[in-house]
Amino acid sequence: MKQRSPIAVFIFSFITCGLYSWYWLVKTKNELNEQGVEHIPTAWIWLIPVVGGIWWFWKYSVGVNQFTKGKLSAPVTFLLIWLLTLIGYAIVQDTFNRQLSEKA
Repeated sequence: MKQRSPIAVFIFSFITCGLYSWYWLVKTKNELNEQGVEHIPTAWIWLIPVVGGIWWFWKYSVGVNQFTKGKLSAPVTFLLIWLLTLIGYAIVQDTFNRQLSEKA
């Protein structure tokens, strides 16, 4: 897992009208899968209307929960990224960074 600036995640996502957030989600999904947490499926599933995105975000949230060892639960992560979007992504990235600092 790579450390990234939570502020940069927010700003780049805002400036690119959300395109960077898609990139960030896919990149962190790959990094979570490499860590051996819950297998998060390909982001192409987002193309399935309504259900695909919701299901993918849930699987991603479960992976975040496992990586952070419960410090950011799956339901909280899901609500952060689903309802707060850009701010939620920054909070999740900050939690990733804190988890990485603890491992070091």
